Amino acid sequence: MVLKQMTKYGKEILALIEASHDHLTAEQVFHALRERCPGVALATVYNNLNRLWQEERIRKISVEGMPDRYDRIRRHDHVVCKGCGRLLDVDLGDLTAQLERAAGRPILAYDLKLIDLCQACREKEKER
Repeated sequence: MVLKQMTKYGKEILALIEASHDHLTAEQVFHALRERCPGVALATVYNNLNRLWQEERIRKISVEGMPDRYDRIRRHDHVVCKGCGRLLDVDLGDLTAQLERAAGRPILAYDLKLIDLCQACREKEKER
């Protein structure tokens, strides 16, 4: 993969995502970036997020029925609440060797998302 020279906005977006411990949507990145760069357009944010993801500088986390979210590239997995969509980091260690043994072949990467109900959604379920 060829890494392209990052634009000013690309650098700013990468810095925002790397500094965040949240899993930002494109809209959230746009609003945060507008504080630093008031003239930025939403399309510019989407284009830069897509480029950063394609160049493997950031991770894109897709959960059905929810907007994509973006995260640091550091190896970790996620727990997703099926009720509210809350996304939390979880460190399960590197499971590559174990998954390769189970698959019977080398793998390039994996994206593990554990699905559960967060405490708040469990309490809402009990109230029903």
